[in-house]
Parts: sequence; structure tokens; C-alpha cells
Amino acid sequence: MRKVVLITGASSGIGLALCKRLLVEDDELHLCLACRNMSKAEAVRAALLASHPTAEVTVVQVDVSNLQSVFQASKELKQRFQRFDCIYLNAGIMPNPHLNIKALFSGLFSRNVIHVFSTAEGLLTQDDKITADGLQEVFETNVFGHFILIRELEPLLCHSDNPSQLIWTSSRNARKSNFSLEDFQHSKGKEPYSSSKYATDLLSVALNRNFNQQGLYSNVVCPGTALTNLTYGVLPPFIWTLLMPAILLMRFFANAFTLTPYNGTEALVWLFHQKPESLNPLIKYLSATTGFGRNYITTQKMDLDEDTAEKFYQKLLELEKHVRVTVQKTNQARCGGSCL
Repeated sequence: MRKVVLITGASSGIGLALCKRLLVEDDELHLCLACRNMSKAEAVRAALLASHPTAEVTVVQVDVSNLQSVFQASKELKQRFQRFDCIYLNAGIMPNPHLNIKALFSGLFSRNVIHVFSTAEGLLTQDDKITADGLQEVFETNVFGHFILIRELEPLLCHSDNPSQLIWTSSRNARKSNFSLEDFQHSKGKEPYSSSKYATDLLSVALNRNFNQQGLYSNVVCPGTALTNLTYGVLPPFIWTLLMPAILLMRFFANAFTLTPYNGTEALVWLFHQKPESLNPLIKYLSATTGFGRNYITTQKMDLDEDTAEKFYQKLLELEKHVRVTVQKTNQARCGGSCL
């Protein structure tokens, strides 16, 4: 029986490179590409099938920053599939990033220069906004939309006799100092991306605590600094080209500069081949590349505690109840109250 893998954000960057690598290793997979832009998704599907004609590749439209879209996609997926072996929760945004020039030059001449440039700690701020659902856009896209997707697909994921796996694209930029349980959407801060990735780490830990007994396991990954649409939002491509000699030199001292989406998927592909029950839920698995260009996996203990993770999970459940009521009222209003 084919393994069924769902990948959000599969039409570009890390998601697209992941699709290609998974099919190179096993062209009997069934990949389901969960994408916002269907024309791009269909083009990717055609290209993948041209390279791997024995594979099965399907698409589903989903915008994880829109709960109506998530509920509709979940409904379609439950009609089309009986189970998912793995879901890659990869789609994410870093909107309107601003580079802190003062912090950049300060980092250049500090003892922590390698750490600063490996993690972008203190270098980036973003301008967030409110979605149609009334939520912070970065939080909804990177965290909550995926949480609702998982909740909707629980019947296809929870099989104690044959475990399923969730693999989240997190970041080395996930920092405890940027996250607060009292403001978990980060509406009052300037680093919503970092906050959302720390929230992802917390959620993964809580999901293991609540679902391991039902055969569902969760892990987080950092793909490193890979040049994708997200990083091109920080600096334009020509600036990255100018910086490349310095970055290649720095890679001899820091393993985070994976640079290409292919390299960035190293840990994501490796995790897929592991028994999920054998993995440490408190560890972040990192894609790494040596100065000579060799890819490997390294690990990092996450700076969090399980009690905070559980409290955050409970807050998400409370928010879920609220948004379900709101979505139901919206649907009823659209059909004049005649909908069930």
C-alpha cells in the first residue's frame, strides 16, 4: 500500500524541494500537495509526474491563513483519503521583514557574530496584520491554521497500530523571549515570525503529550538559512549574491547556512524514514551543511517546558471553540439560516 504524505506550501521553496527528494527516494508515494495557488500546484504536479510517472500526486487547495479554506480542504481530504502516514506542516510567512541595520553592524563586530547570523537573533522585525478571521496573520498562517487542519484530520491520523507523523518546519529563530502565553498571537510585539516558530515548538511538544497513545507523533525541524522567497523578502537576490563569498566562508564556522532548498530539506527527509515513536519530542532536528557542502543532521534541545506547552495547547483549544462558533454563524448568514 502506498504511503500517503500531505505537504502544505508544496509549490515552492522548501516544500517543492521536499516533494522532489521524497519521490527520488520512493516514487511509489502518494503525495498530496496542499497549496493556496492552484495553478502553481497543478504545474508542480505535472512536473513531478513527468519525472516520476509511477508516483501518485494530487492537489488540494488550502490557504492556512483562512479558516474557511482550511475547513473546506479538510472536508475534501476526509472524502478522498482514509489515512495520512505523514503531514508536513511547512507553509509559512514572514511578511514585510525589516532588517535592523544597527543590530546588523553591532553583530558583525561582536563575539557572537556566528550565532547572530545563524539565527538572525535581533536582526529582523515584521509588520503583522489582522486576517479576515480576526487573528494575527503570522500566527494564523504559521500556527493556528495548521492546528485546525490537524484537528480536522485527527480520524485520518490517529491509528495506534500504525503510527502517523507530523513534521513542522520551525526555525533556529524560534526564541522564548519573543513568546508570551498572555499574547500568544504576538499582537503587541515586532517579531511575530520568531514568536510563531516558538509557538510551533510548544505545540509539537503538547501534541505528543496528548496524542502519542493514539499513534500520532510530532517533531520540529529547522531547514537552516536557505535562499527561498522568504529569505528574498529580507534582502533582494542581488544582495544575497554579493554576500555569498562571505556566507560561504562563514559556513566553515556555522552549519546553519544550507543555502539551497534541497540542502534545507535534509532533516525533513531524514525524519520521514525514522520510526516516529523512537524520536525525542523535546529535540529540534536541524538541517546542516559543512563548509565543503556536505549535508548532515544535527540536533538542538528546545528551550521550553512541557507545562507551558500544555497551557498553550489549552489556549488553542479555547480559541478553536470560539472560531468554530464564528465560522458557523458566518455560514448560516451566507445561506439565510437554512444551512445545517
